[in-house]
Amino acid sequence: MSIPALKIKLNNGLEIPAIGLGTWQSKPGEVAAAVEYAIKEAGYRHIDCAWGYGNEKEVGEGIRASGVPRSEIFITSKLWGTYHNRVEECLDESLANLGTDYLDLYLVHWPIALNPKGNHHLIPTLPDGKRDVRHDWPLKDTWKQMEAVLKKGKVKSIGASNFSEAKLEEILPTADIVPAVNQLELHVYNPQHKLISYLKSKGIVPQAYSPLGSTNSPLLSDELVTKIAKQHSLQTTDILLGYLLAKGFVVLPKSVTPARIASNIAGASAAAEKLDATDIEALDALAANGKQKRFITPPWPVELGFEHWPKLL
Repeated sequence: MSIPALKIKLNNGLEIPAIGLGTWQSKPGEVAAAVEYAIKEAGYRHIDCAWGYGNEKEVGEGIRASGVPRSEIFITSKLWGTYHNRVEECLDESLANLGTDYLDLYLVHWPIALNPKGNHHLIPTLPDGKRDVRHDWPLKDTWKQMEAVLKKGKVKSIGASNFSEAKLEEILPTADIVPAVNQLELHVYNPQHKLISYLKSKGIVPQAYSPLGSTNSPLLSDELVTKIAKQHSLQTTDILLGYLLAKGFVVLPKSVTPARIASNIAGASAAAEKLDATDIEALDALAANGKQKRFITPPWPVELGFEHWPKLL
């Protein structure tokens, strides 16, 4: 099976390439070349973007420079918190920046509405320094607007990002459309087994961001992961990505380095085929055996409902 052919079926019958290129924290001047290389040379057909990353114009340049038709590329973007009451406006800005007239997938980036008239367009803050959240805006109203842009044909699928079970339960009772995916921090140190079981029961596909952890990640030197990699003559990164792929998750490794962009997609596929049930079981148990760790915990002044999340100050 060729790498781009690895796909996962969504609850609306559409398919999503199982490996995508993450673009968070990819700097201007780097991201266009990274996206072009990923599509043209490494075989990626899925690019994960967001209005909040501030680099969608360059991502669009990279997509066009690849020479691959738009129809063959799966593009995701995300609604930012200051636009929860203006979903279509945020979407239109992303479409214009990316240079496309539709998205394959549009996600609510965080289940948090920020003050649209605050002191900053991205992360408005209060005088005490806390993030300026709109506590009076119901999440179900955001979701209704997400459904509206889908019905208009501007996006093919809609989903969630950083939603706990509790946050999904704020939208599902009144939803006409169940989210197709939920994009989360997922890796061997933060497997979120309970939440994954819940998502499966609802037909929601898990997507893994930061699948390798963070910069200088301890995941890369983990003893068990390294041991399994050696057994299969693979790299540690291959095992970390292949583990998630083997569990049926969409995996979104981020890199701007050509060699790593290529090795991530090839290695993940190789590892997913080689890992056996014993390997998966051992990797599944890592977090519970004392390695549990989240790397992405922004200081939202909201109870998100996640396990292993820092307590509100």
